[in-house]
Parts: sequence; C-alpha cells; structure tokens
Amino acid sequence: MDIRYECINPILRVEDMEASLRFYVGVLGFLNAPWGDLSFTYVSPPGEPGGVYLCQGAQGNGGAWVWMGIGDVEHLHGELKSRGVRIRMEPTNFPWALEMQIEDPDGNVLRFGSEPRVEQ
Repeated sequence: MDIRYECINPILRVEDMEASLRFYVGVLGFLNAPWGDLSFTYVSPPGEPGGVYLCQGAQGNGGAWVWMGIGDVEHLHGELKSRGVRIRMEPTNFPWALEMQIEDPDGNVLRFGSEPRVEQ
C-alpha cells in the first residue's frame, strides 16, 4: 500500500476531564488544544509533534498504555517525583530503553523511555 500517514495519536478514555487536565497540563506541563472542551480535547508536550486525545466517558476503556520517547528519563523521574506523582515503575534499564512508568488519574499507564544505559 502506498499510503502516507500524517500522524498516529492515541485516544484515552477519562472519567473526569478537569482532573485529567490538572494532571496532563498542571503536572506534566502539556499544552491543551485551544478547541478542547470538557468532553474531548488534545494535550501535547510543548513544541512536540505528538500527543494524546482525552475523551470523557467514551471511546474505549480506561487502563490503556502509551509509550513516549523522551531525551532523559532520569531527569523526568526527578521532576515528577518532586511533584508528588506516583511512580508505577522506577527508571529501569531494558535493551530497548531506560524506562519508567506512571499512571494518570484514570489508570492509563504512561511509559517514558530514553536511550538505555550502557552497562559497565
């Protein structure tokens, strides 16, 4: 197939959009789309091409998993820990990435990964 994909963005079901926006915008520092409302919106890291749609009470079930590649997991870990975010999995070295996991208010798991550490 000769198809050009413009982008791929997950849609996460949330139960309380205001709580989700406090988490994604207030804690993670994402930007909320200017067209968003309390039933459907899009949040993304500043200056980055990808993000996630948030849909209140519809479009799937809670508990989805999302991978986000970032530059430095250890730095993000320190930032989120200082903000009181519950860390589901501390930074752990795997062959594919140095990865950590957190949960949003609805139990969706956000996996953050950067280049794996080179073991000595």
